[in-house]
Amino acid sequence: MTKPSIKNLRNEKYSKFRIFVWTLFDFANTSYSIVIVTFIFAVYFKDVISSGKPIGDLYWSLGISISMILTGIISPVLGAIADYSAGKKRFLLFFTILCIVSTSLLFFLVEGDILIALLLFILANIGFEAGLVFYDAFLPEITSVKNYGRVSGYGFAMGYFGSLVILAILIPFVTANLIKETFPVSALFFLVFASPLFFILQDSRKKIVKEKSYVSIGFNRVYLTLKNLKYYKNLALFLLAFFFYIEGVNTVIFFAGNYAKTTLNFSMNELIIFFIVVQTTAVIGAVVFGIISDSIGQKKSIVISLFIWIFTLVVAYLTSDPNTFLMQTLANWTGKDADTLIIPSFYFVGLLAGSVMGATQSTSRSLMSKLTPDQKKTEFFGFYSLFGKSSAVVGPLVFGFVSYGTGSQRIAILTICIFFIIGLFILRYVNDPQVKEVNITS
Repeated sequence: MTKPSIKNLRNEKYSKFRIFVWTLFDFANTSYSIVIVTFIFAVYFKDVISSGKPIGDLYWSLGISISMILTGIISPVLGAIADYSAGKKRFLLFFTILCIVSTSLLFFLVEGDILIALLLFILANIGFEAGLVFYDAFLPEITSVKNYGRVSGYGFAMGYFGSLVILAILIPFVTANLIKETFPVSALFFLVFASPLFFILQDSRKKIVKEKSYVSIGFNRVYLTLKNLKYYKNLALFLLAFFFYIEGVNTVIFFAGNYAKTTLNFSMNELIIFFIVVQTTAVIGAVVFGIISDSIGQKKSIVISLFIWIFTLVVAYLTSDPNTFLMQTLANWTGKDADTLIIPSFYFVGLLAGSVMGATQSTSRSLMSKLTPDQKKTEFFGFYSLFGKSSAVVGPLVFGFVSYGTGSQRIAILTICIFFIIGLFILRYVNDPQVKEVNITS
């Protein structure tokens, strides 16, 4: 048996180190998503900036939708430019700084600053979401196809672990009612742990013959891809399925904290416990589903996760009202009042949601990496972003309008199931093999 050379061992260690640095960015940026999008600022916007009024849900959904629309529009073009110029890292740096600066400025908001709050949130969310296009596109460069699932899962697991760390850091701030101070702390966390990626990972180098502006090049490459989309039919079907089911995931993420606070009357401490439950199970789910997806295939893994999502939302609906059959049955079994069982029941909902939250996202990213041709990887991750972000427009708006129109977030939560069901139906027609590259020149 031939022993591995010192050079090969060094290359293997360096490869693992690059993967670690890549996952560290996930560890960093989740401080934004958990603190601003899902938890503290989402609640602060509704309770303080919007004075606790129901229309705060609608304002929040509009902020989400606008940021997602803008991100979706620019992502394919920027991705095409990045492919042409080998500029993923430069774009990622720009959008990371945009997110960090905008997040820091949220500290200065007070009651009634709805317009400024929405503007800063939109800028921060564009920075976060657009940055993911270029971050995700590094995945095919740091590992082999056979390991896409687990490495993508490691990234999401690190992200959810990061959210646990930032929550632990911020608990003293929340306990002392220093809510605004959590925003710049979150931004600093993002800055510190995202920085190693920009020093370690490198873009592929290539000579560039620039005959047009980068904007013209970006639009031309996107047009060429759309014109020849027939060559990527399987990938197009996956993106369509992804559009619908990720809509449900995004809506849950955007409104989970708001729902727990408004409908279930969670205190800040109870919200912290809830999100610790979600993030802990998300770490486990991302890793487990990453390993499973490399064994049984990404498509099957996604299907399993979507069925769990539908079950989770039905349980959330039934456990949010003490008068439902399920809550009355639980009350009879435990000998406790149904009202006192709502909070622990929602902790169980969080456990279920967490188990598939990272799993659905990470497995989708690894399947996208498998189906995407190498010469267009960042551009297609731009389309991946376009479908993911534009899907996040409809779901939150539907939730916001139903919640505002009926006065019940509980009714609104059932609308999310529709998106998972449609996604499951379309996913049936997606094949799971590695796609062959198609050379298109005209």
